[in-house]
Amino acid sequence: MSTFSIFLALTIIVCFLLILVVMVQNPKGGGLSSSFGGSSQQLGGVQKTTDFLDRSTWVLAALLLVLILISNSMISLPTDTSESQLVDENAIEEMIPEEIPEEIPELPEIPETTDGN
Repeated sequence: MSTFSIFLALTIIVCFLLILVVMVQNPKGGGLSSSFGGSSQQLGGVQKTTDFLDRSTWVLAALLLVLILISNSMISLPTDTSESQLVDENAIEEMIPEEIPEEIPELPEIPETTDGN
């Protein structure tokens, strides 16, 4: 497995985690913390859930950016020209005509139509 594949798998995992963290948050400030008793009560040590979700969103977003930049630098380009799909020299010779015509044929004239407008 290449290093690019490893970074690609890590990027997919981080994207999935980022989606989960964003979906758990409530845009009006309730979110997961309101289901555990709100800000006035503490249930199981979950008083600062919104702070944790905000911080984890930023950390996952930064990690995603770093993984994308690293995986971009790990993309391997083909090094062997015999295996890569380069333009074949024979194909270029087939595209170029052997004789260039001396005269360019004229295009037929298109008759003008009148719309009545």
